[in-house]
Amino acid sequence: MQIRHLKSIITQGETSQRITALAWSANNQKLAVASADRTVQLFDETGERKDRFSTKPGDPKASKTYYICGLAFSPDSTKLAVAQSDNAVFVYRLGLEWGEKKSIVNKFIQAAEITCLTWPREQANALVFGMIDGKVRIGNLKTNKAATLYQTESCVVAAASSTDGHAIITGHLDGAINRFFFDDGLSGASQGKFAMHRCTPTVLAWGESVVAAGSDRIVVFYDPEGRVMQEFDYSRDDDEQDFTGAEFSPSGQSVVIGSFNRFHIYNYSAAIGQWEEAPPKVIENFYTVSALAWKPDGSRLVAGNMCGGVELFDCCLRRSRYKGKFEFTYVSPSQVIVKRLSTGSRIVLKSHYGYEIHKVNIFRDQYLIANTPDTLLMGDLATCKLSEIPWQGSGSEKFYFENAFVCMVFNAGELSLVEYGVNEILGSCRTEHMSPHLISVRVNERKNEEDIKRVAYLIDLQTVNILDLNSTTTVATINHDSRVDWLELSGQANKLLFRDKNRQLHLYDIATQTRTTLLNFCSYVQWVPNSDVVVAQNRGNLCIWYSIDSPERVTMFPIKGEVEDIERSDGKTEVIVDEGVNTVSYTLDEGLIEFGTAIDDKDYERAVALLETLELTPETEAMWKSLSQMALKDCNLIIAERCYAALGDVARTRYLHEVNEAASALGTDEGTEHYTIRARLAILDKQFKLAEQIYLEQGKIEDAMFMYQELHKWHLSIKVAEAKNHPELENLKRNYFQWLINSGQEATAGSLKEEEHDFVSAVNLYMKGGQPARAANLLTTHRLTDNVDLTERVAAALHKQGLYEKAGELYEKLGSSDRALEAYRRGHAFRAAVELARVAFPQQVVSLEEQWGDYLVAQKQMDGAINHYIEANRSLKAVDAAISAKQWKKAVGIVDSLQPPESGKPYYLRLATHFADVGDMPLAEKYYVMGGCPQDAVEMYTKAGKWDAAHSLATSYMSHEDVAFLYISQAKEMEAQGKLKEAEKLYLTVKEPDLAINMYKNHKLYDHMIRLVTAYHKDLLTETHMYLGKTLESDGNFKQAEHHYVEGTDWKSAINMYCANNMYEEAYRIAKSYGGPNSSKQVAYLWARSLGGESAVKLLSKFSLLDAAIDFATENGAFDFAFELSRFADKHKLADVHYKHAMYLEDEGKFKDAEQAFVLGGKPKEAILMYIHNEDWESALRVAEAYDTASVGEVLVGQARVAFERKDYAAAESLLLRAQRPELAIKFYRDSNMWKDAMRFAKEYLPATMSALNDDYDRYNAGQTDKGRDDILATAKLLEQQQEYSRAVDMYLKLTPAQTTDLRFLQHVWEKAVELAMKFVPARGHEVVETACARLMDVKLYEAAADLFAGMEMYKDAIDAYILSGAWDKAKGMLAYAPKYAEYVESAYVGHLKSGGRAEDLVGVDVLAGLDMYAEQGEWDTCLRTAAAQSPALLNKYLVACCAMLIREEKFDQAVARLAEHGALYSPANADLYLRLAREVLAKGSIENISALREMLFKLINGQSLTQTTGIPPDLDRYLFIAHIVTLHNYCAKKRDLAYFAAKQAIAALRYTKEIPADRAFYEAGKAAKAANMSNMAFVCWNRYLDLSEAIDEQDASMLENSDFQNTDVPFEFSLPAENLPDVNREEVRDWVLQVSLDQKVNQEMDTRECDNCGTSVYDAGLSCQNCHTAWEPCVVTGYPVLRQKVKCGSCARPANKEDWNKFVMVERMCPWCATSQTPQYFAH
Repeated sequence: MQIRHLKSIITQGETSQRITALAWSANNQKLAVASADRTVQLFDETGERKDRFSTKPGDPKASKTYYICGLAFSPDSTKLAVAQSDNAVFVYRLGLEWGEKKSIVNKFIQAAEITCLTWPREQANALVFGMIDGKVRIGNLKTNKAATLYQTESCVVAAASSTDGHAIITGHLDGAINRFFFDDGLSGASQGKFAMHRCTPTVLAWGESVVAAGSDRIVVFYDPEGRVMQEFDYSRDDDEQDFTGAEFSPSGQSVVIGSFNRFHIYNYSAAIGQWEEAPPKVIENFYTVSALAWKPDGSRLVAGNMCGGVELFDCCLRRSRYKGKFEFTYVSPSQVIVKRLSTGSRIVLKSHYGYEIHKVNIFRDQYLIANTPDTLLMGDLATCKLSEIPWQGSGSEKFYFENAFVCMVFNAGELSLVEYGVNEILGSCRTEHMSPHLISVRVNERKNEEDIKRVAYLIDLQTVNILDLNSTTTVATINHDSRVDWLELSGQANKLLFRDKNRQLHLYDIATQTRTTLLNFCSYVQWVPNSDVVVAQNRGNLCIWYSIDSPERVTMFPIKGEVEDIERSDGKTEVIVDEGVNTVSYTLDEGLIEFGTAIDDKDYERAVALLETLELTPETEAMWKSLSQMALKDCNLIIAERCYAALGDVARTRYLHEVNEAASALGTDEGTEHYTIRARLAILDKQFKLAEQIYLEQGKIEDAMFMYQELHKWHLSIKVAEAKNHPELENLKRNYFQWLINSGQEATAGSLKEEEHDFVSAVNLYMKGGQPARAANLLTTHRLTDNVDLTERVAAALHKQGLYEKAGELYEKLGSSDRALEAYRRGHAFRAAVELARVAFPQQVVSLEEQWGDYLVAQKQMDGAINHYIEANRSLKAVDAAISAKQWKKAVGIVDSLQPPESGKPYYLRLATHFADVGDMPLAEKYYVMGGCPQDAVEMYTKAGKWDAAHSLATSYMSHEDVAFLYISQAKEMEAQGKLKEAEKLYLTVKEPDLAINMYKNHKLYDHMIRLVTAYHKDLLTETHMYLGKTLESDGNFKQAEHHYVEGTDWKSAINMYCANNMYEEAYRIAKSYGGPNSSKQVAYLWARSLGGESAVKLLSKFSLLDAAIDFATENGAFDFAFELSRFADKHKLADVHYKHAMYLEDEGKFKDAEQAFVLGGKPKEAILMYIHNEDWESALRVAEAYDTASVGEVLVGQARVAFERKDYAAAESLLLRAQRPELAIKFYRDSNMWKDAMRFAKEYLPATMSALNDDYDRYNAGQTDKGRDDILATAKLLEQQQEYSRAVDMYLKLTPAQTTDLRFLQHVWEKAVELAMKFVPARGHEVVETACARLMDVKLYEAAADLFAGMEMYKDAIDAYILSGAWDKAKGMLAYAPKYAEYVESAYVGHLKSGGRAEDLVGVDVLAGLDMYAEQGEWDTCLRTAAAQSPALLNKYLVACCAMLIREEKFDQAVARLAEHGALYSPANADLYLRLAREVLAKGSIENISALREMLFKLINGQSLTQTTGIPPDLDRYLFIAHIVTLHNYCAKKRDLAYFAAKQAIAALRYTKEIPADRAFYEAGKAAKAANMSNMAFVCWNRYLDLSEAIDEQDASMLENSDFQNTDVPFEFSLPAENLPDVNREEVRDWVLQVSLDQKVNQEMDTRECDNCGTSVYDAGLSCQNCHTAWEPCVVTGYPVLRQKVKCGSCARPANKEDWNKFVMVERMCPWCATSQTPQYFAH
């Protein structure tokens, strides 16, 4: 990515005026800039300011102390979102055009400060912003409300959207990066926490990857799964500072990250899947980059800085021009901006898949084609529509742009159609004919109610195919008898015009699938644009079809010349005709053309108006006809009547007139929708079935019958009568039948009889009507062949008419198998004949199969005959048939199965010849050998060049010596015939390569000889090459000799050969190719030396070797020859020779001669350097003064440097002054740390450098240790004494922890600096205080810094410092001077207490925070006690939270105890918690826990009163009653007076064994019943308990017997406990049950009573009747049903049985439910 500065949009100032945000609109037209003054400026794409407006505070009453923290344009570019730090986001409507009125359309006020903003491009009505409290919220523009997307515990510091606009990502203060998708999980990617960055990700952006950076100066790229993909570490780069902003290019494949004075640029390489770093863009004095924005088209980058500057940069990977008309700007690998140079218009070409764009072409200056590795992009620059489709092309595609809506791509015989603006292939088809005249595509070019997309193309030259591109089905295929050379679909794609090579013009109607020939000798044809009018030329006539629906209606008039084109514009259509000398325009009747447009628009009144102005001609007559059909289709009957009247169709006009009158009589409400009108229109359209359906739907049977009778369709009228059971049905049938007989229509009469199931009469009528076949079908279908006479007559008639197969079937039915077989044979129905023969004449099956085969052979159906011959065991005939049918595999199968095998010998050679011809040589060999001709097989292999196969076959029937002799003899014959290749093959086949090598040697074909030596004698290859080289050299064939010398790796012999023969040019070529540069120079040198003088120079110059030869001579010390050659070369080369000669002399120590040579070579400076190197200063100065005065100073400086090194400082100073380089003296002194001498010399000779020298000295001192500290302190005091207070302050401030670790000393000197500044330099007071305080803060002397801040009235900074030092009293003391910071101090103090875990103190400041801390620390007692002191609602909140925690830890008893102790308020939100707690305690809890549960539920449901709270779930009330019964039973069981009640309560509890442990319930019930002498119930309960204990042991409930509990409310299905009761002696229970079971006095059944309502015997403790379903309430005392003697508690109104109530109250004096004092009641309710 190349970034080039274009211009400054806003010039930066001298002070901090931070650009806080930048944003580009999606349409590339607007740039928004937010600055520190809280204004938004709007610029156009060139950087010119167009508008400016001030923002508003979120609270109009508040002062403007906020800043703009984010800008974002809406996806449609009409709105701008502005995020402000005062908890507000405003959305301004700007409009698309400049100058539109601005207004605030949305305002989102939040509870916390907003830190960042992003607007995903796919979320038009939703923007996302992050807040300081860790929430990420979404603002809905439609509802003007904000909702939380997700909440974290850490401040949101950055937000960004994905490039596709379907997701966002946010960075948080704790380093977390979170991701959210808007697609409800459709993407499949994970939501929530994305990654944990190593520092706060203040810089965050999302493109091809997610990039994050921050204060650690490390750039990290993450992959889509949140894994670290790459890191770029700049933490060790001292020039690098914190990263402050990042922006991805629109393609997501480049990213720019800003820091101080520079941009870092990274580009994504799709090939390696990694990010590559480009050289950074360094911008001096730009300072910190505060905001970045990339233009959506990728061409521009805008950056803002801390000083208010905004700079515009051009971005591109590369830029190129195309044919001088277009400019391509590659802004990313997958995005190119195409600009038309003539108009400046641009279009952005972008790959939606992110693929790299390799090549861009523009055709016809309008159509754009681009390639990526896996896709093809195309577009129309006029409409700016672009498409991208998956494509794996060959690179040889051809593109056609004749259609304005579709691009046609032709590749490897396949045509693909792509609609501009649609990213998928519209359709494709196979065709080899890609002329634009042979393909026609129509894509919704005219106004249509339906989507019309069709293509017409040639399958072959005579077949046209029309394909519907929507459904990919073929709508028509046209087979023509001659070649088609032109075709085109109409605008609505409902008709096709095509012309053949005979110049015949045809029209094809796709709807009716009919073809019409329009014209002969057609030389030109075209549809008039945007109409269905056709213009064609026939020799000297111009032919126009204004209504193509009537092709016979054509307008013709003579013309001269040839039609060139049709032009339609400005309401006029003209045909342009070229008459040779000039062109003539013929104007068409626009009214007739407009008629077609009116028809398309269904503006029938306008169409009638147009036609009424025209005379009735064949053209207008066709148009009236078309209009009538359209009007009828749309039920516009008045228009249709008018059309038929104009056409003179009196019948239709009269009919429609009557229909219109009938419609008018029915009124406007019904009109044409009335059934009579619809039926009559269906009749007019000959849709009689539809008319019948309409009548019958209305129950008008007579009308439907009358309609058919009027149309003389009596049989249809009869069918209607039959369907509806009409009373006149029989009369109708009788009359109709008689009329058919009288009119000689016996066959039709027979059909009637057949329908009446009078089949015999039907057969007779069919026979009479001459249709015996129908009679035969009837006989067969209805099994009437038992009627022998009738069947015989039908069979005879069939036989007579030649329908032998049908006759045979009837003969077979009659049992006359011989006649049937004969009939089948005569009718060639051999299948039926064979099937019959297999049953009746088995001996004839074989002959029939043979006859069948003979018949098929006679019919040329050889394939079918084969199997029949096989069935007939006629194998030879089968082979002949197979060979004739060319079924070679079948023939092989039959021949191979012949017995004896010799019988197939006549066919072997035919098969072998065939297989040899088709190249199936193994089979050919097989049959050649079987046919006794193996030599033919060998010859076959030899001709095919398959020598190994031929040899293998030959050896199978010949000895090795004979084969070798045969092959060698044949090879020699071939050698004699010049067929050396074939001879070689034969030699090699018999393993005689030496003979082949010798053959090639004799024929001097050395290449082939070498090839064979390489293959068979590789060890002799080099020797062979050398031999051939010498042989060819002696023959004078130097080129071939050279080749072999080189191949033998002895190229020097080739050089010697050429040199010996005075062929230096060839020798030089060899040396250059194989010997390298030294060898070639050597040969060139020798060549030149052999020539000498000017000839050598000319030759070397000719081959551009002169310089090389001179160089070689100088390198070898032959300077005389070099000077001889250089005289003829340019002067520069001569100087070069002198220079090299001088270097040679210098190496030899001949300095004087070397000096002379250097001067001759124009290099006096080299002579000077030579003398300087040897410290011959006098000679060096002499040469310099004589030849190079500019080097005099250099000589003096060099001499001075040596003097300085020898500490001869005076001489060095003198020499440097002579050289006019006094600054070097200062440098020498400074580098040697001789600062005094440096200052002395500078003061004397360069006073202007004193200031800089002092600064250097100061920096030097800053890097020293305590010695440097003392120097600085002494200097500061000296400056103070000299009253240079400003410099003294600077000197004091130069003391830092780098000089000393004594912090108190540093505090003293910095306070001294402040003191001096305040007293003597007040203008610098504020600055010095800030500096001193900052340093005190850095070394953690916060309180000292705070005192200084307070002294300067910088109260906020003082408060912060006191807070950091922990001096909270002093911080609060500052509030007397700055009360506005009271809330700030309190918030900080609360945070301090939270971080220190001091909940007790925190409660006094923030109750909720303190309670939360108690909860987090698990101090629930303190938490609940404190909450109770505040309010019941607060207590309930933390009580529920505590219980939820205990339930999660499965401490249910503790949860119940808590709720019982504190009492909870019921809330529907907590209902599930209470329900679960109740279930768990009832199922697993002890009696104490259940008692506590009862108390808790009672308080929860009834509260402080005794009336139940509304809205309580029924299950919760049920659980309370269960706990009540269990608790009350436990209470009563302990008192002897209440034992009876204990038994009843335990028995009542059995109905709740789904909630309480079943084994415990039955055990306790049995135990209580036994104690109360209720033996029946005790037996049943303990017997059930024993069954349960056994089931628990086996953990199998299927063994339980439930018959005792049928028709009771005791449940059968419940969960078995994991183990038996540990505290129960089962053996005692079992003994008692066994004892009672033997007692006849015990009933051993459950107690029952009669139902009060129906008298049915029901379970005594049951709450409902199984018969009448009467239900009773449970008694509050016993749990038994409350019957007629019902009383209620005076306090809680709970029901009870009067007797039980009175007994209980007499003992306990209170209600068992509410525990209030109660008395007996003697009057039942």
